[in-house]
Amino acid sequence: MIGVIVLFIVSWIVIWFFEKGNLSVLGFLPGKSIVNLAVIVFFITSLCCASGYLIKWYYSIEVYQLNPDISPGLVFKGLKSNFISVLTEELLCRGVGLYILLKKLGTKWGILISSVVFGVLHWFNLGVWGNISQMAMLFSFTFVMGLLLAYAFVRTGSILVPLAIHLGWNLTQNFIFSDGPFSGTLLIKGLSQTEVTVSYFIFFMIFLFPELSAILLDYIVVKKYTSQTISGDKKL
Repeated sequence: MIGVIVLFIVSWIVIWFFEKGNLSVLGFLPGKSIVNLAVIVFFITSLCCASGYLIKWYYSIEVYQLNPDISPGLVFKGLKSNFISVLTEELLCRGVGLYILLKKLGTKWGILISSVVFGVLHWFNLGVWGNISQMAMLFSFTFVMGLLLAYAFVRTGSILVPLAIHLGWNLTQNFIFSDGPFSGTLLIKGLSQTEVTVSYFIFFMIFLFPELSAILLDYIVVKKYTSQTISGDKKL
């Protein structure tokens, strides 16, 4: 929590020196339409993320059961950990840094650079540095997801929408299905068959469909429901 507070303070100092502004440039208090959009993309992303786990559950590749150690304290800890993690990454990758990049370099370069930073950041967050194959696979997903998140910020002028998308994915993956750095919260893996053979189509549905569907559907929804960007001359 201290790290998030420090990030807020540093962000405020940076934007003040850049244009004598404040953190309102991040759109933390958007209008009702943007709040509604954030809720929509949160649930879209959550459902897309859950689809892969539900398919694995259906074919008994992985079986999940309610965590026997579940408690209000554990739930609060899981929600808090995921929220702080997502908020930290959003402030780093879609905060005042992206805002300044958009102003200085334009929309395309701003989105591209912030997405690269987002992808590289996950090498260290998830501890895959040094494993080339894992680094490549992780970067390919996080970079494209970073493009979507940065695009959502540009289209809405609010960090709330990319925060909602990001939180929808992480809460489903880490909190509900306990598959990430903040594992062991709501559902945990139970006993499953030792070996299950599936078709290439099912394999695609398990490992690629959740990511691709979340990115595509969120992009369509964000583009459809927005028509304004941070500045009028940077419309996509």
